[in-house]
Amino acid sequence: MSGGIASQQLIAPDVKLGRDVRIHGFVNLYGCEIGDETRVGTFVEIQKGARIGKRCKISSHTFICEGVTIEAEVFVGHGVMFINDRVPRATNCDGEPQTEADWECQKTLIRRGASIGSGVTLLGGITVGERALVGAGSVVTKDVPAGATVAGNPAKVIKLAEEKNAR
Repeated sequence: MSGGIASQQLIAPDVKLGRDVRIHGFVNLYGCEIGDETRVGTFVEIQKGARIGKRCKISSHTFICEGVTIEAEVFVGHGVMFINDRVPRATNCDGEPQTEADWECQKTLIRRGASIGSGVTLLGGITVGERALVGAGSVVTKDVPAGATVAGNPAKVIKLAEEKNAR
């Protein structure tokens, strides 16, 4: 680990770090797994149950919540927000503060080699396909096909993957 003194990092003892992970200052990591050679920028939070693959780059000011799996070689831009609850509430039906029993964690999967632009919001329950590109500022509300480029709010396909043998 590099890039800051211990008081600038909150890395819980239950975090599983791979080999040569680089973590910069002012991070909050707990109950997550981070793969070999991944870089985590300043002001990043990664919650319990989140998994980050090998050789990823997680840029500053990004929030990765429970239920998110990011495969290897993924780029995550600055200020990206993952959401794992499509019906957020502060209290349950009885007016009591919600607990984990009161909501369902929506899973999100970012496939190998995908790139998520800065300022993107990804709703829970979606998959971003292998080597897909999500344009900066987009709001992703549904699955993104492998190799596709999407942009906008809501994100729409603006370019599909080109076939390797296209003439």
